[in-house]
Amino acid sequence: MTSNHECRLTGAECPRREPGALAPRAGAKGRVPGCKVRVSSGARGLAKRTLVLAAVVGALAWLGTYYVVAHAQNAGDAAKAAPTDLRSLGQEPPVSATGDRWRAAAPGYLFAFPRDHASHPDYKIEWWYYTGNVETASGRRFGYQVTFFRVGVDPAPSNPSAWAVRDLYMAHLAVSDPYGRRYRFDEKLTRGGPGLSGAATDHYRVWNEDWTAGLDDRGQHVIRAASRAAAVELTLGEGKGPVINGVNGISQKGAAIGNASHYYSLTRMPTRGTLVVDGERFEVAGESWMDHEFGTSFLEREQQGWDWLSLQLDDGRELMIYQLRRGDGSRDPRSSGTLVDVEGRATHLAAADFTLVSTGQTFRAPSGATYPTGWRVSLPAQQLALEVTTPLANQELATTGAGIAYWEGLVDVSGTDRGRPLAGRGYLEMTGYKGSLGRVMTQ
Repeated sequence: MTSNHECRLTGAECPRREPGALAPRAGAKGRVPGCKVRVSSGARGLAKRTLVLAAVVGALAWLGTYYVVAHAQNAGDAAKAAPTDLRSLGQEPPVSATGDRWRAAAPGYLFAFPRDHASHPDYKIEWWYYTGNVETASGRRFGYQVTFFRVGVDPAPSNPSAWAVRDLYMAHLAVSDPYGRRYRFDEKLTRGGPGLSGAATDHYRVWNEDWTAGLDDRGQHVIRAASRAAAVELTLGEGKGPVINGVNGISQKGAAIGNASHYYSLTRMPTRGTLVVDGERFEVAGESWMDHEFGTSFLEREQQGWDWLSLQLDDGRELMIYQLRRGDGSRDPRSSGTLVDVEGRATHLAAADFTLVSTGQTFRAPSGATYPTGWRVSLPAQQLALEVTTPLANQELATTGAGIAYWEGLVDVSGTDRGRPLAGRGYLEMTGYKGSLGRVMTQ
């Protein structure tokens, strides 16, 4: 049976074809004309493909993401953000891992910007995560998510080919439309190859084929991603400065040394641009949140998943909390968060400093997972009590390759601050409700 997928994971150099055209048929010996590798079944082709797929599926399951092959585009045609020369700012770009080991996240890491917006290839896992609440001039509201993942496979491949798999690159795009009762998503998965996907180390630019994020010559973040169902083209100011999450440069996720990440956030980014949903184009403005996280080993086997909130309150503060869930239903003591004041000063929240409890409102997703879509948040020391709800229940990003799904969507906030009414908006992420991430995100 001839594969209809583009030859992105096998390293084939295939002839380009117009969108919608049929893939060429395999010849008598199982080769697609113009391709250098076999893509149909057969003893040797199956063995080779099995090795590639094993690496791919293993990395996908490990991260909890999924696989749908995207339509091929020439990465060289992707729009490029103007780079910032880190050395001119006295900052050295990160270096790659040496030998056959990835670097573990360790206490004492000193962040520097814009250096740390760029990639850190000496760590095994890295992601750049944008979410936001935006609206049209008439007040119609949308949410969006654009995420770029880098997953290390081999820190020092012995194969000198440009197609050798050091890292896999994944990207997710989603747009939420509460008024239209629509949630649209798409994703990409590629190897780096000769420029197909990647993440620069000397300036901030990450790309997966024609989807890109980076800094322009004014230091603003520019995001571009488009599929048949949805598209975004947005420009984001940094707003408040970067906020470092965790303690002493690390966000500890497990009991073992190294089960941690280096993690910072941009918590209130003024945003303007366009969204497209099912061919409808909207000019929008609003506020976004950006997370950048890198490390090598995160969860431990007894940890099931997490519930994560990023909230932008209307008094000018922001709140990020995540609750790690264990397989027995208990809350992991490494759960934590960050409260950011109006001036951008951050207060670390340990697990004992907040509670996050379901209100009992749930959504049964098509994947079979049941998600708690209503939450109560309490910070006793700050006398802060919040209730989180969503205007759109179905915001599940269901995977097809790894068989794991997660819920990521826009939410509303209401509550009180020392007895005074308080409101806001934000994003909620819930993982591990369909399969355990702890089993696959361990070293």
